[in-house]
Amino acid sequence: KQWYQRRVAITAGGFKVGINHRLPVVVPGSDMAVTNRSLCVLSNNTAIGEAWHNLDLKFDKLWSKRAFVHWYVNECMEEGEFSEARENLAMLEQDYQSAFDMGRDEPDDTEF
Repeated sequence: KQWYQRRVAITAGGFKVGINHRLPVVVPGSDMAVTNRSLCVLSNNTAIGEAWHNLDLKFDKLWSKRAFVHWYVNECMEEGEFSEARENLAMLEQDYQSAFDMGRDEPDDTEF
């Protein structure tokens, strides 16, 4: 956890975008459309915490109705794995929130 907090602090306001000049590979018969462009975004900033929070809310809503659970159980997944996944997601959200709170307390000495 110590490494994780340091890593977030280093890239607190940054993200990386890369344009790939190679065409994406499409598996024949898949639902993916053929395109002549691709984009890759790697982001590690604390703003993603809001996305985790929204995902938590959606998961809770679906889980309360047990929506789609039968599909996973039929594929040999246990219901307990859903609870474990939800706990892991909540811990991830809390980690980003604490990193955000820590970053807010530090002075911004970035020059533009």
